[in-house]
Amino acid sequence: MAKRGKNYQESLKLVDREKLYDPNEAIELVQKTAKAKFDETVELSLKLGVDPRHADQQVRGAVVLPHGTGKTVRVLVFAKGDKAKEAEAAGADYVGAEEYVEKIQKENWFDFDIVVATPDMMGVVGRLGRVLGPKGLMPNPKSGTVTFDVEKAVNDIKAGKVEYRVDKTSIIHVVIGKASFGTEKLTDNFNALMDAVIKAKPAAAKGRYLRSVVLSSTMGPGIKLNPQKLMDK
Repeated sequence: MAKRGKNYQESLKLVDREKLYDPNEAIELVQKTAKAKFDETVELSLKLGVDPRHADQQVRGAVVLPHGTGKTVRVLVFAKGDKAKEAEAAGADYVGAEEYVEKIQKENWFDFDIVVATPDMMGVVGRLGRVLGPKGLMPNPKSGTVTFDVEKAVNDIKAGKVEYRVDKTSIIHVVIGKASFGTEKLTDNFNALMDAVIKAKPAAAKGRYLRSVVLSSTMGPGIKLNPQKLMDK
C-alpha cells in the first residue's frame, strides 16, 4: 500500500474511524481535512442495497445542485437546425452532428464533460456507443440528456446539474462541490443529492437501501455518515 503524505496523516487524526457522523459534523470535518494547496473537490460515495445486474434495481438520475459543483462543465450538443441554434444560444460549448462523430472517432477527441442530444440525433450518436458508453458519456432520457428541450438541458447542466448512477459494485460517486464552498452551500448540495437518491429507491430493492455513506475531499480521508439517520429524515 502506498505511503500517505503528511497532510493526509494529519487529517486522519481529526477523523474518528469508528464513528458514524451526522451530516453537519461530516461536512464541517471534510473542510478541515482538505489541507491541499488547491481547492479540493468534495465527493459523496454511497453504497446501496441494490443488485445493479437487475434492470428493476438500477438507480440512475440527475439533480441540479443549488450551488453547482464549482467546476466548469463543457457541453457537447448533437442537434440540427433550430435546435442547434437553441443550444448555441443557451451556452453549449460545442454544437453539431456528424462532424463531431468523425472528430471523436478519428481524432479520439474528448474535450467535453457531458453530451446532450435531441431524440432525432440518437441514430447518429449511437455510432459512438462503444466509446461514449464506457466513459459514462452516452446521452440518456433518464438523466435528461436526450431531449428536444436543449435550452433547459444546457442551462441545467451549466447551473450545476449532476448525474448519479449506481455502478456494477452498487456504488454511486458524485461531486457535491468544493471545500471552499463553506458549510451552508455544501449542506444544501448534499441534501439535494441525498433527497434525489433516496426518492430513486427501486421498489424491487430489499433490506437496507443505504448501506454506507462516505464524504471525502480530493486528498483527504473518508468520513463515514450514519445511513439510517439519513433514511429517517
